[in-house]
Amino acid sequence: MKPLHTSSGDPNADRRADYAETLLASGDGAAAAELLLGALELAPQWAMGWFRLGEMQEASGRLDLAAQAWTMSMKLDPADRQGAALKLQLIGRGPVSLAPPSAFVETLFDHYAETFEEMLVGKLDYRLPEVLDAAIRKARLGRFRLALDLGCGTGLMGERLRPIVDRLEGVDISARMLRKARAKGIYDALTKADLQDFSYSGDKADLVTSADVLIYIGALERLVGTVAGLLVEGGLFAFSVERLADGGDFALQPSRRYAHSDGYVGRTLEANGFSIIALEPTTIRQDRREPVKGLAVVARKTHAV
Repeated sequence: MKPLHTSSGDPNADRRADYAETLLASGDGAAAAELLLGALELAPQWAMGWFRLGEMQEASGRLDLAAQAWTMSMKLDPADRQGAALKLQLIGRGPVSLAPPSAFVETLFDHYAETFEEMLVGKLDYRLPEVLDAAIRKARLGRFRLALDLGCGTGLMGERLRPIVDRLEGVDISARMLRKARAKGIYDALTKADLQDFSYSGDKADLVTSADVLIYIGALERLVGTVAGLLVEGGLFAFSVERLADGGDFALQPSRRYAHSDGYVGRTLEANGFSIIALEPTTIRQDRREPVKGLAVVARKTHAV
């Protein structure tokens, strides 16, 4: 996805920043950073500008200067809507994060809501809802009384679920994504909530889905425990992760998404009262013309923990 852009509030600074982006695109990160520094002299409180400066410094190999810029971005925007903390972690200059800043995820998807489906399905060949739909139907025949679609986005998974559920509810952190989902008329209820701190007071579901969402959560124990509490005994949890092939439990990738290992996913499910029905390798989407390898998982809640 292309970087987020916001105005500095100063037209002269914006013009310099635009030219800096042109230089960066041409491969001259050092010149781009120098020009953007000039823009920041005009707009020193521009958090996004400092974040982009960090990326330009990183592109030119000056990691110390990149770290300084990202630290300034976080100082100006403590909620870290740019995700600077993740960039610092990736270059070894910040602590390990178990999950991204919630404001970063919300800002990211609010920004991409208008073009999300066009990019994801039309250009990145995203077919995960089809894969999970087939896995769910294989795991259990018939209809579901209540399904909760966590991280529902614009409703791509919901479109697949609607024919097989009596009541369908969606949850997402992005208000703009929820607006797109609401316009489709496929959900019986939609709720804005952060899955990192999510609670639900309705009836227990017999299906919970989370398609291409756990990539924005590193440590899965809390969410999987929450899902276990949402499900009736025998209920299904169908979800995906990007696949970590290099050992360990989970790791932050250069994309600022998390990948998880097969073993970690399995242990976390079993520790929360699930038995695994399917844990299948799949291609989630394309990224820079390369397939993103993942896992499509269906698990059944067998007992309370």
